[in-house]
Amino acid sequence: MADSESERNGMSRRDFVRGGVRVAGMTAAGALTGALADRAAPAREVWQIDPTKCVRCGRCATECVLPQSAVKCVNSFDICGYCDLCTGYFEPDPIDLNTGAENLLCPTGALIRKFIEDPYYEYTIDEDLCIGCAKCVEGCELFGNGSLYLQVRHDRCLNCNECSIAKVCAGDAFVRVPADRPYLFKTMRSH
Repeated sequence: MADSESERNGMSRRDFVRGGVRVAGMTAAGALTGALADRAAPAREVWQIDPTKCVRCGRCATECVLPQSAVKCVNSFDICGYCDLCTGYFEPDPIDLNTGAENLLCPTGALIRKFIEDPYYEYTIDEDLCIGCAKCVEGCELFGNGSLYLQVRHDRCLNCNECSIAKVCAGDAFVRVPADRPYLFKTMRSH
């Protein structure tokens, strides 16, 4: 006479325990294989712009597959001079030193100027307005200290296998970098 339901169905307690041990062993082996495969797999890479190679050609604004480019201007505040007459903000020969649109370099108004104290201003970028045209970067490089530069924003980028901007980049500035270190910062040394 069978003691339990499993023995009535043709399975002893010993068979039941053996089956459980096999399932646990296979699960552990699968987890170990997955962990080893992850370690052996090459690190995931993403596209980025090397600020030392960028020639500010303007193609980042027009060649991205997204409706608005994933490339945005950033400001390296440790390099920025916080100038009253910022050549990345104002046209090279402004009609007047005021924030009228006719005096500004950025076509979308993405570069925001905020008074700090006389004669210093802070310049930040509204990334929703920035199209990656590099006009401000060009002005900052030519007449300023070069604190403005372009970077791929990974919260927007699709990380296409063959980046459409990288294919046409005049300075060959698009490079693949490890996803765990996705940004190339501009410093006084790289300037």
